[in-house]
Amino acid sequence: MQVISYLETNSNDPAYNLAFEEYILTNRRNGNYIILWQNDKTVVVGRNQIAEAEINSKFVDEHGIRVIRRSTGGGAVYHDLGNINYSFITDVGNAEDLTIDRFLQPIVDALKSMGLKAEASGRNDILVAGHKVSGTAQRIVRDRILHHGTLLFDTDSRMLSGALNVDPTKFESKSTKSVCSRTGNIKSFLNVNMNVHEFWALLKKELVGQGFSQINLTDEEIASILKLKSEKYDAWEWNFGKSPPYTMKNRHRFAGGLLEVYLQVESGRIHSIAFCGDFLSRKDPQEVVDQMLGKEYDRNTVNSVLHGFTLYDYFGNISCEEIMKTIFNYE
Repeated sequence: MQVISYLETNSNDPAYNLAFEEYILTNRRNGNYIILWQNDKTVVVGRNQIAEAEINSKFVDEHGIRVIRRSTGGGAVYHDLGNINYSFITDVGNAEDLTIDRFLQPIVDALKSMGLKAEASGRNDILVAGHKVSGTAQRIVRDRILHHGTLLFDTDSRMLSGALNVDPTKFESKSTKSVCSRTGNIKSFLNVNMNVHEFWALLKKELVGQGFSQINLTDEEIASILKLKSEKYDAWEWNFGKSPPYTMKNRHRFAGGLLEVYLQVESGRIHSIAFCGDFLSRKDPQEVVDQMLGKEYDRNTVNSVLHGFTLYDYFGNISCEEIMKTIFNYE
């Protein structure tokens, strides 16, 4: 039996929790980890998103909602104490095993054990009775992978809908009017009365079973997490300072997510380029950007650069042709 190391952050501070998760990913290089954690009122934006575009600033300010950027791709989500977050950290293993299903299925099975009609859906969602209760994202660092997600148990739907600016192109059906119409709280689908703490205990039991050890970090590790929190996740530069300069901006929504390209071309060469959106990157697209800088702004050159990468790691299910279409803005 594989031993799972189980951790809790013992904090509701989103900056601390994200620093805690990143520290485990980058410093605990062996073993299998599950972390359960909660954030108090927070909008968590994806690594490649522009924070100001994803939030209702007036609502967020009026209600004391934090805005924090995470290290994984995907879209903006709302967290509160009615929401439980989970993180799996383990070895990457074989590339063919790196499907979202590898990590979604344990959550789906845990929810089914509680009598819920749960299923994996689309590129990264879990549904209960047709309503989204979880969104997920991944990050790869060397030979380790982080897969994390949300579980809406008893989240304040008014805060959720008020805090987020929802891109209407996400909804293909004209009958889908808002984020609340496609999300749901797990509590409302249960046949028994349960609070969030009882749900946490059941989730822990289903995910880690009997073969786990609950561990605590050392004082030195906690100090490193606090340093990362202060220098990165508390910093305006990380959370808001990522809006790129541009002279051209192209935007398309594909089945794999929203892709925006901000581009500066000088003397026929790419002076700066940035990729933004809610696509599910597992590696930082900056690695692709670095190879494009200084290159000629023409299709053959850019296409050649893109083909030097495993694009799924950087852009999820957005294809090379779709990236090209957005960079050069053609139909």
